Amino acid sequence: MSDPISIRFIDSHTGGEPTRVVIDGAPICPTPGALAARDFLAAEADWLRRALILEPRGFEAIVGAYLCEPTDSDCVTGVVFFNNVACLNSCLHGTIGLVKTLEHLGRITPGVHKIETPVGVIEATLSPNGTVTVSNVPCYRLVAEQQVEVPNYGTITGEIAWGGNWFFLIQNQGPPVRFDHLDELTAFTSAVSQALQDQGITGENNELIDHIESFGPPAPGLDADSQNFVLCPGKAYDRSPCGTGTSAKLACLAASEKLAEGDTWRQASIIGTCFSGQFTRLPDSQKVTPVITGSAHVTGESTFILDPRDPFQFGINP
Repeated sequence: MSDPISIRFIDSHTGGEPTRVVIDGAPICPTPGALAARDFLAAEADWLRRALILEPRGFEAIVGAYLCEPTDSDCVTGVVFFNNVACLNSCLHGTIGLVKTLEHLGRITPGVHKIETPVGVIEATLSPNGTVTVSNVPCYRLVAEQQVEVPNYGTITGEIAWGGNWFFLIQNQGPPVRFDHLDELTAFTSAVSQALQDQGITGENNELIDHIESFGPPAPGLDADSQNFVLCPGKAYDRSPCGTGTSAKLACLAASEKLAEGDTWRQASIIGTCFSGQFTRLPDSQKVTPVITGSAHVTGESTFILDPRDPFQFGINP
């Protein structure tokens, strides 16, 4: 790469959590499909993720979106999301931001749009009022009560659930779920994450549990059923209520019969933004289809220049 590279992108935020959609200048995956694109990015083009997300051009909370040709011709696009450490299985806040970006570009109008992700096809409905409702892939609770011994915190009990990513969900344990306890919450959930790895506690097929979600009652004045703090891979906290995390929560509520099919759950984030969620049960299955509604706003369009003379052309990589 001897010549400068120009990468065009559009930024948005969903409930405070940023999404950066690449619209020009990215390498093209030679094989159709989001799963193939994820493998391509990881093996041959990880420089794109590092350049867009790492400092000095990005920061740890940004999630990038790489658009690709879908294998399903009914899909408006395929997409691979990535953060400061790797490509992700899925990202619903990012999907909501992507939908608003595609609308901004004039590629879609209000209606139902299919999007192919590495974990399956999801449906996103852009409403005339600007909100986006995402029907997720099937989700489920794997373990109802999983204990883990966490240094300095003792025995923590949580649920393990699939919401498009693997989650360990903790209710009313650890620091208060409030914005003024960010440092304590980050330390607590990081310790839980490390303890899960050290003790070999995983999702299905030994897959890494890479998201830790701590819940508590909502702050006074919040129109919500609960408030969460979500630690994402790379140790960034989710500013939004986390779409895959809310999906995992809905799967747990369904499994415990604490929320009825079709009823609404309002999930607040650590900064007070909200998603609303419902679920439908899959026939003859313990799985549910979560349906998450949120809002996103386009915040800017820009071009990054990757200069080969720049020692941080591809980001400050630890």
